[in-house]
Amino acid sequence: QVQLVESGGESVQAGGSLRLSCAASTSTILQLCMGWFRQTAGKEREGVARIGADDSTTYADSVKGRVTISEDNAKNTLYVQLNSLKPEDTAMYYCAAATITGEYYRGGYRARCQSFGYWGQGTQVTVSS
Repeated sequence: QVQLVESGGESVQAGGSLRLSCAASTSTILQLCMGWFRQTAGKEREGVARIGADDSTTYADSVKGRVTISEDNAKNTLYVQLNSLKPEDTAMYYCAAATITGEYYRGGYRARCQSFGYWGQGTQVTVSS
């Protein structure tokens, strides 16, 4: 069982920056795929950024160039740096984790993320114009 606790959300002016943190209660987040998602009332949850099973990072088109996902493995903490914030970035931001699975095939091993099944309670980011 993995417990995730987000922090860092607050109200900021457009153009400002925030760093959100997610503390994970697990032996090591290196055994997990990690991600940030966000959701506003009446809209579907949107993936913001993630670290995949191959340690690659991916970002939503809506945040590319403005957002950086990172982690401190010693602290088992995931971060997301949000820069040049816009009012449309206003949302509840959630941290999520997924276990890693994979398959052996001739000549190698392919790791992949399972579905994100562990979620934090969320932290609210509000951007005013």
